[in-house]
Amino acid sequence: MRIYLIGYMACGKTTLGKELAHKLDLSFLDLDKYLEKKYFKTIPQIFEEEGESGFRLKEQACLQEVSEFEDVVIATGGGAPCFFDNVQVMNRTGVCIFLDVEADELAERLRHSKSERPLVKGKSPEELVGFIEGMLEKRRPYYEQAEYTLTGGNITVSEILSRIELEHE
Repeated sequence: MRIYLIGYMACGKTTLGKELAHKLDLSFLDLDKYLEKKYFKTIPQIFEEEGESGFRLKEQACLQEVSEFEDVVIATGGGAPCFFDNVQVMNRTGVCIFLDVEADELAERLRHSKSERPLVKGKSPEELVGFIEGMLEKRRPYYEQAEYTLTGGNITVSEILSRIELEHE
């Protein structure tokens, strides 16, 4: 079994992914962390040295690798489904789930996030919501290619499991 969680940053991919993996007795993998370990660089370093296109090529290569792993829940980076044929790879090799959270909720989570997110650094609350809305508009056509979409600010592992089980019976 292979499950991919996709969606915008702070939508809950890592938190729900870890919980889901634990519940299903699967491994959990964060694609961004995997990429950083593989290349011995942080994502900001790769962006700085190679630009977004260099980063996206590395991300695609890592996705190809993990798409062959067994019994794993994979949390992708927010942009991963939006480049190359990445979302098709995810749909073809596993169950792909889009965690669809409103821009206001995402902005609130990002404002209180303990981790530094370069894309949203230094933005006022209003700028942040506008920025997220713009990014979601661009990315939604890719996200919506996922096999499943779960919507709302309080998506639970139980909700994910019941949705997958109901449709796989």
